[in-house]
Amino acid sequence: MSREAIAQQHGPQSLNRVALSATLHCLTGCGIGEVLGLVIASTLGWDVAPSLVLAVVLAFFFGYSLTIRPLLGGGLPLVRAVRTALAADTLSIIVMEIVDNAVILVVPGAMEAGVADALFWGSLAFALAIAFVATFPVNRWLIARGRGHALVHGHH
Repeated sequence: MSREAIAQQHGPQSLNRVALSATLHCLTGCGIGEVLGLVIASTLGWDVAPSLVLAVVLAFFFGYSLTIRPLLGGGLPLVRAVRTALAADTLSIIVMEIVDNAVILVVPGAMEAGVADALFWGSLAFALAIAFVATFPVNRWLIARGRGHALVHGHH
């Protein structure tokens, strides 16, 4: 979907507003997965690597799920909904996860903090905020070229 098609479909909404919406969508799915994964891993006393693997797997799962569900609700067949979600969300989720996990890894003590520690929640919130800022231009670039969430908006 081109920038002009987005402008026609969304009226006065700017490309930035659509990219903001897409990035918030990505943050929601990734955030749910990251938080759930790190809470589970921390509670079970896992080491850093398996903790991050679980968090990333769940971030992708929830990120894709938040796209697939409304597509299925709109009548898209499952295979097409999955393909659309993969095409729309993969790069955005990859960027968000790389940045999010890199930030968490560089915050001293963040991966050792338990769920009852302010450092655990503060570093996670900080990492997700930085990841949001890093992912916004990626989503804007994708949408401007008819990719990313522009593919999903075409089904609404």
